[in-house]
Amino acid sequence: MRTKEPSPAEQDDALWDAQDVATYLKVSRSWVYQRVEAGQLPCLRIGGLLRFDPATIRACARGEQRVQARVVSLSSRRSF
Repeated sequence: MRTKEPSPAEQDDALWDAQDVATYLKVSRSWVYQRVEAGQLPCLRIGGLLRFDPATIRACARGEQRVQARVVSLSSRRSF
């Protein structure tokens, strides 16, 4: 008998993507992007990607967290 593996939205140590946030909040992915652009939903920007801390999203959903934007810059180019 196979056990169901937890989805990314169920793993506390992994960052969520926009689809995981949308699934958790039961909204569309475009809603998530709109709220991020309006500064109403906290996220991490890693290069061109948006990632979300699950604990922060849960706290925001409960109205416990103020929005704090963080930008994480990772260089994708390496010089050899």
